[in-house]
Amino acid sequence: MSDDHSLSSKKSHLTQSSSYGVDPFRDGSDTTSRDREPERGAYQPPEVAKQEEANILRVKILVVLIIILAASGVGSATYLLVKDQERTNFENQFAGYSSEIITVSRQKADQLFSALDAFAVSIGSQAAMETALRNTSWPFYVVPDWSIKAERLAELTGVSDPQVSLTSIVEAEERAKFDEFAQHAIPKWYEESVENEKTETTAIEFWERSIHFIHFYDPENNYQPTPVTRSNASGVLLHTYPLEFPPGYPIMATLFDTVYAAGSNAVGAISMALRKPAIGFTLMNIGTDIETPGSVIVQPIFDTANTKAEDRKAVAATGIKLHWLDYFKNILTEGEFGVVVVVKSACPNLCSDVKQVRGTSSSVVSYRIDGQNAEYLGDSDMHNPKYGDMEITDIFVDLGIDELDLPEGRCIPTLTLHVYPSEDLEQSFQTSNAIIYTAVVAVIFIFTSLVFLLYDHFVRRRQTKVMERIMRQDKIVANVFPTNIRDRLYQSQEKQSKHKNKSNVNDNFDDLDFEGDSHIPGSAPLADLFPSITVLFADIAGFTAWSSAREPQQVFVLLETIYGAFDKIAYRHNVFKVETVGDCYVAAVGLPEPVEKHAIVACKFARDCLKKMKEVTLKLEVSLGPDTGDLDLRIGIHR
Repeated sequence: MSDDHSLSSKKSHLTQSSSYGVDPFRDGSDTTSRDREPERGAYQPPEVAKQEEANILRVKILVVLIIILAASGVGSATYLLVKDQERTNFENQFAGYSSEIITVSRQKADQLFSALDAFAVSIGSQAAMETALRNTSWPFYVVPDWSIKAERLAELTGVSDPQVSLTSIVEAEERAKFDEFAQHAIPKWYEESVENEKTETTAIEFWERSIHFIHFYDPENNYQPTPVTRSNASGVLLHTYPLEFPPGYPIMATLFDTVYAAGSNAVGAISMALRKPAIGFTLMNIGTDIETPGSVIVQPIFDTANTKAEDRKAVAATGIKLHWLDYFKNILTEGEFGVVVVVKSACPNLCSDVKQVRGTSSSVVSYRIDGQNAEYLGDSDMHNPKYGDMEITDIFVDLGIDELDLPEGRCIPTLTLHVYPSEDLEQSFQTSNAIIYTAVVAVIFIFTSLVFLLYDHFVRRRQTKVMERIMRQDKIVANVFPTNIRDRLYQSQEKQSKHKNKSNVNDNFDDLDFEGDSHIPGSAPLADLFPSITVLFADIAGFTAWSSAREPQQVFVLLETIYGAFDKIAYRHNVFKVETVGDCYVAAVGLPEPVEKHAIVACKFARDCLKKMKEVTLKLEVSLGPDTGDLDLRIGIHR
């Protein structure tokens, strides 16, 4: 630009710029753009960039939450499913054990009843024939070869250490005669049994240790043997097998009154009253002082072998005592363990007569079955309450007795089995599979998360590079255009992109912008009208002559220093710099935002620029030459 360039031509140029707004396609080569940005405060990225970053952050947080929730859900579901499967396997296995225990134990009980019934029938038949030949009758009858018959019965039952007995019914008026009968009959029976059983105790020793009259153990007299004097019949124990148990420990119970008394709930009393077999609880002697729980089965013996005869009379009873362990042994196989069995009686005091008299009756007993062995737990319900809901109950022995047939005060001797699992059985099904599978699921999700994070890292790094480039470009745009114009340019570009995306690329090529016409049909140009502004033109007087004698670098230093100082003054006065063309500086007051006293502000800005021009040129004389201070500033203001 020449020194005598007219002010009117500059006004014409600015008027055109003000009428059409800011030209988005102008050069933008502003020599003072770097100095301007720090004065105008911190750079503000466009709203679009902020929104996109916020959206990306929300999506990442959502993805992370989804992965966490999915990992937690799948892991929990896996753990619960495995645990539920273990629980199902445990319950199914226990159900199988229970079914096997109940079935086999009931079969053993049925075999015992059948064997004892056959034993009672054989004794009754033989007694009927012999008493007819000898013109005698019960109770004055001793079973010949008793120990041999009883031993055979024990072998048929297959139980260990059974105790077999025979009790004769003795009426009150027959007691004295029966005592006399026993004085010669029992020693003979002792001799026969000692010979068959090969006992360590002799027959004489057995007789000497025996009590030679019908007796009971009086609790009011310190359980001393006392003669029976009551008016009702007695159940007198006549035969026992074995005589010794274990060897060397004689079982001395001969002539004991087993108390078949009316109104009693003793096993023998119920059996005789109903003329049917009965089962109950007892304590079995092992040695001298050791007793263990056992069961007693009583089978009546009749005066005739005709089971259909309604007038048949129960004249005696045979019984067998065995350990409850015998019912529960050899049921499960090795490796099957941890089942608790509780045996309960419907009658609270259904026990053998001897033990009832001594006051040691019990109607509940508990055992634990491990493989082929069984262990006594106690004479109460010893199952773990934790497994009460898994109880499996079934009738152990049901003799088919009608309650109406029972005399008053007596109960039905029904036994039930209550089977429960133990904690050991449950723990055998608790494996570490649930934790292992859950850990595998967790590792898969962790690996997935790491892959996602790694991918996000590379994407983020690429986006950062792209964003830095965009931000640098945006800073240049922000220095050239006002913020509102910048944002409108972005919005216009976004609309243009959307318009192009809607076009059909398979159609004719008419929509392609080969000539650079990016105008969207129907959209308005970026132009605003500012009816009240003040425009300021300033150029350097003597610049052409000065610059012709200088290097380009020196010219750049002069313009950058002067116009950089003008930019700072413009920022303080809220003056908008329109452009610089060569040594011409164009600014306006009242745009892009209206200013009430725009002319006064423009005058103050011109004054400060003149003052700053003198200061800057004097300082630059040292580096740019002595004639630098001769440069002056010409300013024109148009309102």
